[in-house]
Amino acid sequence: MERTFIAIKPDGVQRNLVGEIIGRFEAKGFTLVGLKMLKPSQELAETHYGVHKERPFFKDLVSFITSGPLVAMVWEGDGVVAAGRLMIGATNPLTSNPGTIRGDFGVSIGRNIIHGSDAVETAQSEIALWFNEEELVDWTPVSTPWLYE
Repeated sequence: MERTFIAIKPDGVQRNLVGEIIGRFEAKGFTLVGLKMLKPSQELAETHYGVHKERPFFKDLVSFITSGPLVAMVWEGDGVVAAGRLMIGATNPLTSNPGTIRGDFGVSIGRNIIHGSDAVETAQSEIALWFNEEELVDWTPVSTPWLYE
């Protein structure tokens, strides 16, 4: 089973979308194995967005993600990284399809509600950055035989 890192950004938390977003991942059949609410430190935010360090919007990204609490999660399931990205939608909410999280709730690219890992390798490094092993729970939902062959 794959794991992915999903974060509901400060705008999603402020807009009371946490339950809606968790519900979408649960309804899809994915398993929540890690969950916490935190206000990220400057250092954590800079590390998370390190790939964008040389880009002009880096400072704004870091400033926004540290502006309030976010909800960090680890989800598990078959193909969860790719499926999560499809559920989230395009980075720009204005070009994101209806039915996606950003398409349904997003208004601007700078306030796009949610982050999701873009590849299995990225997910592994983001999970290790945001969670330690003791914060992740290995468990098997009773619905598993109804979801997977």
